[in-house]
Formats: sequence, C-alpha cells, structure tokens
Amino acid sequence: MKIIFGLGNPGSIYQLTRHNAGFLALDQIADLLNINYGKKICDCDCALTIYHGEKVIFAKPQLFMNLSGFAVCKLINYYKVETKDILVIHDDLDLPCAQIRFKSDGGSGGQKGINSIIEQLGDDKFSRLKIGIGKAPFDVVDYVLHQLNSEDIAIFEPALISAAEASLYWINKGLAAAMNKYNIKNKEIEETNKD
Repeated sequence: MKIIFGLGNPGSIYQLTRHNAGFLALDQIADLLNINYGKKICDCDCALTIYHGEKVIFAKPQLFMNLSGFAVCKLINYYKVETKDILVIHDDLDLPCAQIRFKSDGGSGGQKGINSIIEQLGDDKFSRLKIGIGKAPFDVVDYVLHQLNSEDIAIFEPALISAAEASLYWINKGLAAAMNKYNIKNKEIEETNKD
C-alpha cells in the first residue's frame, strides 16, 4: 500500500491558491484516474483506488498547513504504512514557477506543512514532490494565499499535470527512477533558460 498526500489548507477561500498546490495536484490525479474524494479518514479527505495492482490512498489533510503532520501521522499509523511508501506533494518558493522536483529527505526548506510532518514523524526520510511557485514578489504570506487568476492558472496548470503524472510514475517505479526522470528534465529546462 502507498499513500500520496497533497498539502494545502481546507476551505473554499484557499482552494485556488499557490499554497494549495498539493491539493490541486491531487485533483489532477482524480481526473486522470476517474476517482472521487469524500472518504473521511483520520482528518484527511481521501480517495482510494487500485493502481497497477497497488492499493493507493490519495489524501488531503483537513487541518491547516502548519498542522498537517498530525493528520499525516494519524493516517500512516492507521494503515501501518512505512515512510518509504508515502509521497508528500507541496508548494515550494525556492523552485522556479511551474517546475517540479522530487526530494528524498532533509529539512523543510521553510515549508510549514513539511516542517509539521517532520516534527510529528520524528523522521525526515520520506519522499516529497515539490511544485515550484517561484520567489514571492511581495509579502510571502499574501503571495502563497493569493487567489490565482486565469493568467496564473495558465502558468501553473502544466506543473500540476506534470506532478500528477510524476506521482503515478512514483507508484510504479519508485523514488530513484522518478528523480532520475523528472529532476533531470527540470535541469535541462533550467540550462535552456540560462542560454
């Protein structure tokens, strides 16, 4: 069994914000797999499915971002899933807008949801998929919680689609293969942009 968590803030006022990149990526997965959220388990809004023979839970913690770790830990413990079998999708200010990158462990980089998960797990060794939202051109809190307009969505949507596809690839192939495929692709984009 694997669990993919998408981080965000619950409530309609936060739905289309940069900080909800994890929730939005899970919505893309739901579209790809034709699944629905709505099953409430351990403070998470979940969708359960079998994907290529693997039981997978897609989960949106329903606590605010800085408390995400409590819901994540409850669900992991409930299903007795090891940390190597979880993936957490979240927004990242240090990654250029609309790029994605897998990461295996390490600190939170200031991301409050990741920080909460590390604190509650007592462990930083879990897979993450970062969705770049770029440096904040104004106050960070306002930037991450600012409602996306149609122009923002047009820029952001390809990254959400890539994140959904990359997450499904992670289920089948594992973290090392996913890092090799998707992180290399991002490096090539960065090099092209420098030229």
